[in-house]
Amino acid sequence: MENTEKKVIFKVRDLKQWFPLKRWFFEKKAYVKAVDGVSFDVYEGETLGVAGESGCGKSTLIRSMLRIIEPSDGQLEYDGTDFRSVRGKSLQRKRCDMQMVFQDPYSSLDPFWTVGSTIEEPLIINKIYKTKEERMARVRELMQQVGLDPSYVDRYPHEFSGGQRQRIVIARALATTPKLLMCDEAVSALDVSVRAQILNLLEQLQDDLKLTYVFVSHDLSVLEHICDRIMIMYLGKVVEIGTKEDIFHNPTHPYTKALLSAAPTVDDDLQQEEILLEGDIPSPVKPPVGCRFHTRCPYATEKCKEEPPVVDCGNGHLVACHYVGQID
Repeated sequence: MENTEKKVIFKVRDLKQWFPLKRWFFEKKAYVKAVDGVSFDVYEGETLGVAGESGCGKSTLIRSMLRIIEPSDGQLEYDGTDFRSVRGKSLQRKRCDMQMVFQDPYSSLDPFWTVGSTIEEPLIINKIYKTKEERMARVRELMQQVGLDPSYVDRYPHEFSGGQRQRIVIARALATTPKLLMCDEAVSALDVSVRAQILNLLEQLQDDLKLTYVFVSHDLSVLEHICDRIMIMYLGKVVEIGTKEDIFHNPTHPYTKALLSAAPTVDDDLQQEEILLEGDIPSPVKPPVGCRFHTRCPYATEKCKEEPPVVDCGNGHLVACHYVGQID
């Protein structure tokens, strides 16, 4: 089934997240343009990957989508509702449908709280069950669902391994029965073997619970394993978005090609000659005009100093470049 036939669960339009800088450091008011005019759709039941170099705005993007950080501008629509206009208790109820899994499982757990208390907390806040017995029964069910022994309910985070702690974080995220999980580098802090176990768990939970994921990672091999579609970001902008097959086998934007060429692979057929980019990543305070990538792009011309059009290459494969189809 093509994406055009799937239900859009989350719609993002021209989203901006600008952080103001102190005036004394600059002659006039300046901003860090962490996310600058990003638009895309998240389809129900899919895993959308978000990739790019450190500092490109990946983590800021998903925090802005959940309004952990209030966006500077743009539109957010969740399940047909204007999410930016929701306030108070209505916002709290909506957030039950959207949960976050953070990068470092240890720092996202309170070391003074037992596992049971940690997983129970969202049930108490959202008044999902009336009695302590009902809540603890749900806690044990969640622990079993993520592969933890329910008898560990009274243990503390330091008594678990990194992989087990990430399972605790996932169980807590699932407590409110969400439809959408935002995973921010959810496996990057784990060993390779444990990483595979957590990825397999997330895939199994997605099948069982009909979940939708937005999965941020700098590791392209992780995204290739778990994602249906992948979005490539550079300096606060989306430069390419397409299916996993489009991105890995038919990359079109020069930045995507450079990113893939730098990624190690054990498949000789996929190994490409590395494309070395010259220069440093420009400052997000004063990003280049036009195409953000043109200062490092080996194919750049004067035309690239103008804002590039978003070209549809078919089947939802979108590329922001002046020279789509003209670059080998």
